[in-house]
Amino acid sequence: MTNPAPHIMPADPKIRLRDICFFFGNTRILNQVNVDIPENRITAVTGPSGQGKSTLLSCLNRLWEETPGARMTGNVDIRFNDRFQDIRTLPAHQLRQKVGTVFQVPTPLPMSIYKNVVFPLKLQGKDKDREARHRVEEALKRTHLWQEVKDRFDQDARALSGGQQQRLCMARALVLRPQVLLLDEPTSSLDPGAGERIEALLTELKSQCTILLISHYMDQVARIADQRLSLEQGRLNPTPL
Repeated sequence: MTNPAPHIMPADPKIRLRDICFFFGNTRILNQVNVDIPENRITAVTGPSGQGKSTLLSCLNRLWEETPGARMTGNVDIRFNDRFQDIRTLPAHQLRQKVGTVFQVPTPLPMSIYKNVVFPLKLQGKDKDREARHRVEEALKRTHLWQEVKDRFDQDARALSGGQQQRLCMARALVLRPQVLLLDEPTSSLDPGAGERIEALLTELKSQCTILLISHYMDQVARIADQRLSLEQGRLNPTPL
């Protein structure tokens, strides 16, 4: 006899998307998207390829602003310090400190393991602070990479395995202690064992930040997601897990 699934209390919204439309030139990619993303939960976005899932993530960190011909209408509000804030009112670099991103293919920088993780702090001029090394250690421990790399900080990060590189990229995002973590197919280029470690890591991380995950793997979504949203023909709809 199986035990009943534990009751999960509803979470307060962390992100609100209202009337979001997105265009590349004259082509509409997103069409009147309205949804709340709950705090400290994993929300999975699924749907066929080419429907705009990565574009949806770019609306939350404003990376789309760097794409010629792209434009967005509507409002994205994220709750910081118990108050919803229109993300367009924040300088982009401040927003991306609060909203971390990890891409589909691991992207270690051509530098040492330590310099990869401390790099976001360097951009803030804080890599020489006494706390910097503590923040790097904290991020590596959160991604369960500390024991594997603590004695080879000076090694080229590109020498790590694929799964280690992806966890390194997560550590680099987490070193700024973001409140939201965006992940675009983070396990698609990994072997099953490395993918399982990433899934376990995400389940742990949701107690510390709100996670929005793009995934094509329905078994993965069923294992780790608290909410599933399906994106098709520009519309985003809640879908049973």
